[in-house]
Amino acid sequence: MSDAEFLELYQATLAEIESVVEDAINEHDAAIDYESANDMLTLTFITGSVVVISRQTPLRQLWLAARSGGFHFDWEADLEQWHCKLNGQILEDMLSEICLEQGGVRIHF
Repeated sequence: MSDAEFLELYQATLAEIESVVEDAINEHDAAIDYESANDMLTLTFITGSVVVISRQTPLRQLWLAARSGGFHFDWEADLEQWHCKLNGQILEDMLSEICLEQGGVRIHF
């Protein structure tokens, strides 16, 4: 995968996450805020807890920083999913768990 392909995939992933969070806010009054800047997405919960999603282009990885730790995800093209190198979870499942743990917000990505 080229740098340009990685960046396009990463930005599409961030846009998808933003859309799901925005829908949760608008439709379910979810107590979560988000900010997207400099190719990073920050989710802030009413508890003050924060989750940051960023990229590491040289490694072609998506990074997720949460209270439970830092996690690195590789794109599995054949499955069309981001997989965590540490525990094998997919990004969507892990992000849903983290939103519930850190902010008490149920969001299914």
